[in-house]
Amino acid sequence: MRVGFDYGTSNCAMSFINQGKAELIPLYGDDAFVPSTLYAMERGFIAEQIAQQLQDPVERQIYAQARSGVLAQSRAGKLEHDITQVSDGLFYGADAIAHYIAAPGEGYFIKSPKSFLGASGLRPQMVGFFEDLVATMMLNVKQRAEHYLQRDASQVVIGRPVNFQGINAQESNQQAQAILSAAAKRIGFREIEFLFEPLAAGFDFETRLNENKKVLVVDVGGGTTDCSMVLMGPAHRGYLQREQDFLGHTGERIGGNDFDILLAQKALMPSFGMLSPLKTGLPMPLMPFVNAMAINDIGAQTDFYDAKTGFLLEKLQRETLEPELLKRFATMREDKHNFAVVREAELGKIALSSANTCRFPLDFIETDLAPETSAQHYADIVNVLLQKIANLINEATIQAGSKPDIVYITGGSAKSPLIRKLVRELLGEKIEIVDGDHFGSVAAGLGVWAERVFA
Repeated sequence: MRVGFDYGTSNCAMSFINQGKAELIPLYGDDAFVPSTLYAMERGFIAEQIAQQLQDPVERQIYAQARSGVLAQSRAGKLEHDITQVSDGLFYGADAIAHYIAAPGEGYFIKSPKSFLGASGLRPQMVGFFEDLVATMMLNVKQRAEHYLQRDASQVVIGRPVNFQGINAQESNQQAQAILSAAAKRIGFREIEFLFEPLAAGFDFETRLNENKKVLVVDVGGGTTDCSMVLMGPAHRGYLQREQDFLGHTGERIGGNDFDILLAQKALMPSFGMLSPLKTGLPMPLMPFVNAMAINDIGAQTDFYDAKTGFLLEKLQRETLEPELLKRFATMREDKHNFAVVREAELGKIALSSANTCRFPLDFIETDLAPETSAQHYADIVNVLLQKIANLINEATIQAGSKPDIVYITGGSAKSPLIRKLVRELLGEKIEIVDGDHFGSVAAGLGVWAERVFA
């Protein structure tokens, strides 16, 4: 069975071709999307889940030897939690978020691991952990899809951004793609291909074009923004080799997560003492607050939870003129609620797409705590990110040597009216803008390509 797999920063989805058309596979009831989150009652449960899936005895033995320490932890964890199957201690998507919010300090929670795959300086054991983590999340989607299809999925096209990271892009891309490939093989995919996500989104759109067009695909996802200028239409879509049709490619690690994080930093952290004056007259150190919200940065999270940050916060509580706000911040850190704060920022961002103001309920930290911001303040906050997206659009058009006939906007974060406004400012009020299925275009296009490339 051939499938397209969008292992996204924000959501995961899978598609197949049904009677000549790409169709997303329902994963949870009628919902074709599962948030890219995982909650494990014990970290070792992740490794054991993968070990149980390995069919080759030699491969299973090699894997067990390499993961002997965490597998031993898993055995102890099952006794502690009184469960017999590690699957009972693993939760995905909305269930993972619910378990994390209910008990943030008890289990192991990760959101958007795709953001980390291209990080520089990953040690071999960390690479192995990410392979297991991605494989576990992929396995959940694959098993649910196979249950719906009543067939095994063995051939897959996986989407990838143009660049996973902005720094050392080539090395970063190789590392991230290798992790995705190893994970996919580990859960039983026998043939694996990759396709740029903006091109996948474009291929889905191309199936509906009746004439040839020069299309600028703007894909603003959860972790990256990619722009591709592509020749599309009836004269192009029948070919497997499309390199000559790709006129320009740009991409950078700017996505919906960055909008959430920046909004949380600028609009919510002042309620936690970020701008509070110190008795010395010196400004409040910003880094603890920045690191707290930077949930997609391994180094930032390591620093935030390091003991030296705890000592610094104790010192700042004595020196600030608003100790109650710093105490609130320290409580958030102690209870590991920073992910939940960013989650509220994400929900507020969505609300500000259609509302003039929004309150952010943070009752889980303190009763009646609900900072408020306006749509205009949000636009001002994220302007620096919008300018980076503008640079990507401009660079793609420069590479192509001309402006597009159509702009095709996709990606969950592209639903923001700020993105559409930006495109019109750059390319003119008369440019035709087409909205794709913001969450499903990439997955559908990957399914289209899987049917072609594995035919």
